[in-house]
Amino acid sequence: MTVLVDTSLLLAYAFARDSNHTAASKAVRASSGDTRIVPAPVLTELFYMVMVRLNYERAIQVFASTRAAFEIAALTESDMVRMQAIMEQYRDARFDYTDTAIMAVSERLNVTKILTFDHRDFSIFRPRHCNFLELLP
Repeated sequence: MTVLVDTSLLLAYAFARDSNHTAASKAVRASSGDTRIVPAPVLTELFYMVMVRLNYERAIQVFASTRAAFEIAALTESDMVRMQAIMEQYRDARFDYTDTAIMAVSERLNVTKILTFDHRDFSIFRPRHCNFLELLP
């Protein structure tokens, strides 16, 4: 199985004091045999959030461990075209850049499962390749 990984899950996994840390840890362990893909914009958002919450050194550590444990997917031009279309279609929902990147990559790679705690945006979105995205954990 292939899953996409969102920033919210990685943040909870990186912070032992996060209220979702235990669930994130279980999800990471449970998905260890899967192909786990982190869209590149997630790394940017993750690095920034760790740096702000803790410090630069910890942000570097989280960046390195994420790169080692997960496959990183660069955005393509077609992903960005699709992201813009999603942003325009769901204008009132105000999806952020990273979430629309995950949505576009899910369509391109035909992935239906997302590891995330951000259920709002992904529940609203109706992908082209399936009826809905399965949100885990």
